[in-house]
Amino acid sequence: MTITHRRVGAGDHKVVVLHDWFGTSAGWGPFLDYLDGDAFDYAFLDYRGYGERADVEGDYTLAEIARDVLDLADGLGWESFSLVGHSMGGKAAQRVLVEAPHRVRKLVGITPVPASAYPLEGDAYDLFHGAAAQPANRRAILDLVTGQRATAVWLDRMTSQSLAHSRPEAFAAYLTDWTTQDFAAKIAGSRLPVHVFVGQYDLALTEPVMRATWLAHYPDAALEVLPGSGHYPQYEIPVAFATRLEAVLRA
Repeated sequence: MTITHRRVGAGDHKVVVLHDWFGTSAGWGPFLDYLDGDAFDYAFLDYRGYGERADVEGDYTLAEIARDVLDLADGLGWESFSLVGHSMGGKAAQRVLVEAPHRVRKLVGITPVPASAYPLEGDAYDLFHGAAAQPANRRAILDLVTGQRATAVWLDRMTSQSLAHSRPEAFAAYLTDWTTQDFAAKIAGSRLPVHVFVGQYDLALTEPVMRATWLAHYPDAALEVLPGSGHYPQYEIPVAFATRLEAVLRA
């Protein structure tokens, strides 16, 4: 049986899309309305403990996400596919590359976490690790990564969606895994076509962080700064971002 997923399009270019720590397969905002379903076939996966798979038990790790991606692709009959990963999903996508590099056509990271560890210390540690139980922490993180430019309405809505569509134990476990796991040595030097998008106003996963990690790991990687956006271009600049993402996938 194919793993539960959200499908957009029916084109020849197959793409698996992985959401962020706060998101779900449905948590992509108006961006979904602007994708080219004639050229691309997108499969949006919910992680175990999230969205339509909230009741699915698991270890809640990146390695588990990677196995589920491959099982999903097998169920869809996709021998090869491109990977698009947002934030934590960018690190999960790289874990797929560790497990099955021959199956990945292209890799696109959207304000992505690197394959190396992403240590949190002091106030940042308390802020992030308190977010599983404290809605105010989730809201503060969203405000931080969008450059403290978003409206209160959007911050409240994103916080509410995160609380409603993720299990606290899964939310906490994924955080521990994506901040501590380091498998950079397993992907370093890959000649896979890689494109990294970073938001101009993202105060966490910044351009210098991307240059020190993603661009150092992948010799053929390209970096693109998205003007007018922070960590969530699919919400902040949906039309422009859909256009740029599909241009990269087509190239």
